[in-house]
Amino acid sequence: MQGFHDLINWANGYLWGAPMLMLLFGTHLFLTFRLRFIQKYVWKAIKLSVSKDRSGEGDVSQFGALTTALAATIGTGNIVGVATAVGLGGPGAVLWCWLTGVFGMATKYAEALLSVRYRVKTSDGTMLGGPMYALENGLNMKWLAILFCIFTSIAAFGIGNMVQANSIATMLQETMDISPYVSGGILSVLTAVVILGGVKSIANVCEKLVPFMAIFYVIGCAIILMMNISYISPAISLIIQSAFTPQAAGGGFVGASVMMAMRYGIARGLFSNESGLGSAPIVAAAAKTKNPVRQALVSMTGTFWDTVVVCAMTGLVLVTSVLENPVGLDKLTGAALTKGAFAQIPVIGPIVLSVGLLTFVFSTILGWSYYGERAVEYLLGKKSIMPYRFAWVIAVFLGSVTSLTLVWDLADAMNALMAIPNLVSLIALSGVIVADTKKYLWEEGGLEREASQQYTKNISG
Repeated sequence: MQGFHDLINWANGYLWGAPMLMLLFGTHLFLTFRLRFIQKYVWKAIKLSVSKDRSGEGDVSQFGALTTALAATIGTGNIVGVATAVGLGGPGAVLWCWLTGVFGMATKYAEALLSVRYRVKTSDGTMLGGPMYALENGLNMKWLAILFCIFTSIAAFGIGNMVQANSIATMLQETMDISPYVSGGILSVLTAVVILGGVKSIANVCEKLVPFMAIFYVIGCAIILMMNISYISPAISLIIQSAFTPQAAGGGFVGASVMMAMRYGIARGLFSNESGLGSAPIVAAAAKTKNPVRQALVSMTGTFWDTVVVCAMTGLVLVTSVLENPVGLDKLTGAALTKGAFAQIPVIGPIVLSVGLLTFVFSTILGWSYYGERAVEYLLGKKSIMPYRFAWVIAVFLGSVTSLTLVWDLADAMNALMAIPNLVSLIALSGVIVADTKKYLWEEGGLEREASQQYTKNISG
């Protein structure tokens, strides 16, 4: 087993090395320029995301699809991941993380567009989509679609389930002395209540949970920034300077090279918003939408909220906190650094952080359950859905009570392998993405135009 673990670690060194980061960030830049900076439509996209228009075929509302995707992406990466990036890459990592989110919006848009364009409808009216259907129906590469689903189904049980449950159980044991068996049992029951009802049940919960958890956490960040208001300007200057100046340091930070700031900032940004991994488009395909571009714009806002807003606020909180208290926080990294920053809020600081982590992690378990379910359904058919859901609930409990170093590393590898087939579809079908964007966005009245029947293929099962 140790030999297998060593092999996974060796593979991760390559899978998440410079070539993968360059491929992902390069795809972000490529699609940004091909789509004429689609990011400029973010405010129009936000308006669409809260629109009450439920016309068009689909299983859930556009907002429900967005919040389900946000549920999966807003997680420990927004809190602990950013702190890890700052600890290892210096304050400059915050800017690179933010830029990853800005440019990643184009990739998230493109993923969702292809997912809706090539989605299929089963005999019972359920909408199915994602990179696997874009690969099969858009590129006739079913073998690559199968590989994507294998990687996704394995990654889901790791990064989206067991490691999330373990983080909740560990935190509750350390802060409240609650047994992992108790917290794991409760979490398993709550998960079962939600996911056994399918995507509509998941979306209904996420529509209520995601806005609450995001606003709650952002308010906590805002309070800390108000307390550290005199350090905001110096923090922004230090972040920009450290992102482009070798060995820049100051105010309690250890100097880090530009390459270190880029490496950890980009990597953590990608882990956080998942743009390019191919996960979020799976639920985008279930949305009720008139045409592919409408849902693509809505999905794009997920990266905006996740990285451009939440991760940026976390980064600013961390940097201002270290500048304000350079002796107390300068040697902390990861979760300890975030915990130290939130401890500045008297009495309720640790509570705000704990509630934030609890809701972030639970929502991730819900969102990833849908991703994994659709991947397994593609591989094994509809008969696999209910056994999969029960296996998911059992895995939540197992994750709460066992050590998961190997599971975490294996999930990291599967996440990287998920990205490769998805990026193939994005680059190979970029002409289709541009053509649909021209038809439904750049042409007058395009957003209200109904998609032709060619966009939804009927299948049996």
